[in-house]
Amino acid sequence: MDESDRTASLMSPARLAQLKPRAATTPAAWLTQMAADAGHMHVKRIAELGELLQAQARAPGLAAVVTRLEELAEALPKLDFSLLEPQGWWARTSGKSKTSGGEFATQFEQIDEEAVDLAKAAGTLPAVGQADTALIERALAELDVECRAVEKIIDQGARWLQDMRNQIKVRQVNVIDPQEQRAILDDSVRCDILVDRLKMLRTLCNAVSPAAEQARASGARRAALVQSLQQSLASEMKDWRNALAAAAAAAAGGKAPAQGVHGPLEAHKDLQASVRKALSGCEQLLTQEQGLVRSLAALGSSQLPA
Repeated sequence: MDESDRTASLMSPARLAQLKPRAATTPAAWLTQMAADAGHMHVKRIAELGELLQAQARAPGLAAVVTRLEELAEALPKLDFSLLEPQGWWARTSGKSKTSGGEFATQFEQIDEEAVDLAKAAGTLPAVGQADTALIERALAELDVECRAVEKIIDQGARWLQDMRNQIKVRQVNVIDPQEQRAILDDSVRCDILVDRLKMLRTLCNAVSPAAEQARASGARRAALVQSLQQSLASEMKDWRNALAAAAAAAAGGKAPAQGVHGPLEAHKDLQASVRKALSGCEQLLTQEQGLVRSLAALGSSQLPA
């Protein structure tokens, strides 16, 4: 096998078929370019798949939901249930009881408006449907195929390098002809070029696996979070509203809640806990999505010459 055959063996049949005819050049220059260009089409496709997955990596509107959750989490503790405590005869006679109840009702209405805003923001989050999941899975499957093709090129390239360096050692023995010395030097440089290229290809393959795992896990986490926000949290806010609306209406009229304060207070505590949990989940997902975007960006051609 001559040198051109060895270098050509670094390319897959598909890669060789896509090579465009070049202008007239020397065989040595062609071999050097092939060494520097190993795996070009696979690298390009991996970059394209990384961009496709990046477009799927972010949940549109999630940052707005986080803002609404933060506002509601800050507002909920400010609802003063002491304003619902039973008032004495003088408070009822002087109207102080009604004033306190009205203040509670106002606080409730303000917080309820923020809860409504949160529900609207959460409602705009797109659900992760079967089509989205299928698109991601297809991209990940193709990414795996491309990565295995690159790994094959790395293996072929390593064998070619070992063979070429062994030949160089043999050729260096008692070499006198200047032209042959130059040819040996050129082959050594060509080997170094391929070494650098194979190192970059290995870096790319090492980045593919964790990025793919992150992408698959991120989709599942996002689907679960959106469902939790749009169903579980929305249901809890509705229960909270039902429990406190009657108490607020009674308080605004200067009356004690018919069902007492315990029920509304417990519903309020439950919602506070749920909002904190939802906020933590959203913040974690945002952080994970940012990490995923960085991992996918590393698959791009800007990180590895195509």
